[in-house]
Amino acid sequence: MTAPAVWADAGVLVVDAAEPRQNGPRPVTDVAVGVLIDAEGRVLLTTRPPGKAYAGYWEFPGGKVEPGESVEQALRRELQEEIGVTIGPVQPWRTLTVDYPHALVRLHVGRVHAWQGELQMHEGQTYAWQRLPVAVAPVLPGTVPLLRWLEDEPRAATP
Repeated sequence: MTAPAVWADAGVLVVDAAEPRQNGPRPVTDVAVGVLIDAEGRVLLTTRPPGKAYAGYWEFPGGKVEPGESVEQALRRELQEEIGVTIGPVQPWRTLTVDYPHALVRLHVGRVHAWQGELQMHEGQTYAWQRLPVAVAPVLPGTVPLLRWLEDEPRAATP
């Protein structure tokens, strides 16, 4: 019997620590992130859309968890809205809190090996299928540890 999948907490990453933050407690924004892995073991990265913080930086697709949604529901909705695919099973993987100057975000990262539909970048972003280590740059700071963890888990790219 196998243990149920859980979101493993990976701690906090502080980005641009010298930049000012809001005084006092900041709200945490929960974000569902999908690591789409194709049959060749490549991962899908997309650029952050124009007009958003860190626009043009490469990241895994996903978005905010809305009130009343589970992480998996948010991931399904966001990937349909953002890149036009309907995903199959989600394998919960890691949770990482990232303290950016503009926001405090908690990334709930799941691996996805099956989806339907053709990629369509609905927010003006670019996409690239990448082998590890990735060749695209710049990579969003909160994405860097996820890529390192994937590299450290050679079997992570296989279903």
